[in-house]
Amino acid sequence: MIASVAGTVMSVSADIAVVEVGGVGLALHCAPATLSALRVGQPARLAATLIVREDSLTLFGFADDEEKHLFELLQTASGVGPRLAQAALGVHTPDVLRAAIAQGDTSTLTQVPGIGKKGAERLVLELRDKVGPVGALPVQGGRPQAWTEQVRQGLVGLGWSWW
Repeated sequence: MIASVAGTVMSVSADIAVVEVGGVGLALHCAPATLSALRVGQPARLAATLIVREDSLTLFGFADDEEKHLFELLQTASGVGPRLAQAALGVHTPDVLRAAIAQGDTSTLTQVPGIGKKGAERLVLELRDKVGPVGALPVQGGRPQAWTEQVRQGLVGLGWSWW
């Protein structure tokens, strides 16, 4: 899995940025707001996700991890694939999308090309409890654990005794 891409921006087009990483140019599909922040010849770091289909490998790039998380969350709803999730992020910011889903605002969601009234209602129904607070990634278990604590929990889970 590819979690992020860091390198020099080689080119930017309408919906794709090519970033050179280790001598290889990677094409990333990005939202217009993300593309507008990139400059050819300048270094860039993009959060990324790789979509694997039987006939293609497609990289999607994001300005930050919050945008990436919402992209992945949107795809868990039935009828939403990577292109529609990318279109939603192209029209609205992650905060606006989270708020619209949490509040059941279908009129905001229908502004996205490809999402009709029924699709917006389905998004609200399926994702309302999953979107989390506006402006933040969902919290998973409080503060991050030290690696030693993770190892200890793993060993205890495997049956080792810990004194």
